[in-house]
Amino acid sequence: MAKRRQTLQNTANLTLNRTFAMPLHRQLYDRLRHAILSGQLQAGQALPSTRVLASELGISLNTVNNAYEQLFAEGYIERRVGQGTRVACDLPETFFLPKGVPQRNTAPNESTHAPLFLSHLGEDLMRQAPESSIQTYLRLTPPHAFRTGTPDLRAFPFQQWNQIVAHCARSMLRDMANYQEIAGYYPLREAIASHVSITRGVHCQAEQVIIVPGAQAALDMAARLLLNPGDLAWIENPGYLGAQRALLNAGAQLAPIPVTSEGINVEIGQKQYPQGRLAYVTPSHQFPSGITMHLSQRIALLQWAKQANAWILEDDYDSDYRFSGRPLDALQGLDMAQRVIYIGTFSKVLFPALRIGYLIVPPQLVPPFLSLCSYTHIHVSILEQLTLEAWMTKGYLLRHIRRMHDLYAARRALLIELLQKELGEA
Repeated sequence: MAKRRQTLQNTANLTLNRTFAMPLHRQLYDRLRHAILSGQLQAGQALPSTRVLASELGISLNTVNNAYEQLFAEGYIERRVGQGTRVACDLPETFFLPKGVPQRNTAPNESTHAPLFLSHLGEDLMRQAPESSIQTYLRLTPPHAFRTGTPDLRAFPFQQWNQIVAHCARSMLRDMANYQEIAGYYPLREAIASHVSITRGVHCQAEQVIIVPGAQAALDMAARLLLNPGDLAWIENPGYLGAQRALLNAGAQLAPIPVTSEGINVEIGQKQYPQGRLAYVTPSHQFPSGITMHLSQRIALLQWAKQANAWILEDDYDSDYRFSGRPLDALQGLDMAQRVIYIGTFSKVLFPALRIGYLIVPPQLVPPFLSLCSYTHIHVSILEQLTLEAWMTKGYLLRHIRRMHDLYAARRALLIELLQKELGEA
């Protein structure tokens, strides 16, 4: 039995990662299947019993059983009484080859291509990319009704925008062509600080604003800086998949907290996940439910963060659009303990190709965030920053928001009217 265990460990990498969203039995299945197809495990080679492999990997017997059952069902392994479990001699991939076409040789020494070695994170991303890539979905699907994340681009004043781009390129770009401030173009940071102070009640100075390539980049940076692998992170359930992916990439363990009519349920979070180190929330317009977090829950969340010495990521992705009542000020504006990292973006208000987002961080976090920026993107395209700053200071941003607000409000009212007409009050 010891010989089997040694042979399997020497020929296949079966290391599993408990911090990934993918279940352990699926990880084990993938690694064994890869080892079989690449020739690391040879046809007819004996595999250890489920009990031996479970003991060796430190996982449950059910986990190994589930992986073996899947491999057996798909024809990668064989089970015979008295002979144990072995790698199948005829693999499923060979069944579909036309007659006369030679089967591929999977022996390692005879392979024409080197095996693709990735980190566990890389393997996880490769498996999940087709299902979870938000950008792929947005890019490949044609325009249609009720699509999230994209404003009505037909209503955007591109001619006006292009005129400002041309002006900035002619009059300013030559003098700004060298490397710029890592935190971003300072006049733009001033304009953003002023805008969120007036419209969202955010308390900050321009020095706390850091320009990044979109809100997703902000989430990724914050997760890596504020969490260690294995740390617990509260997330809204249901919630934004892009945030979940950023937290998982940082090695966090996700703690799903239910969303009620008042927003994330802080009481449940404290009871079930008291060791949480960070909470990701969308308090102004919860995604995907649209709920606004009640003031009582905001105060409870801030008190928890202060007492637990935890961080709060406030994703204020589209707070400019609210169609009834005055919106509550941002969570950051209520934060007296400086535990909130505020994230904003212009992609949802202007157009998605404008990859400009921003972080507003407590003063003590500015140096580490800037240090991380210097090793990732250095700074965002200066021409786009110049254009956006001019767009904001000339008053075009607020005028555009007002126009789009009226447009979306009219469409919303029409939709409600038609739904009531066709479906009734029920």
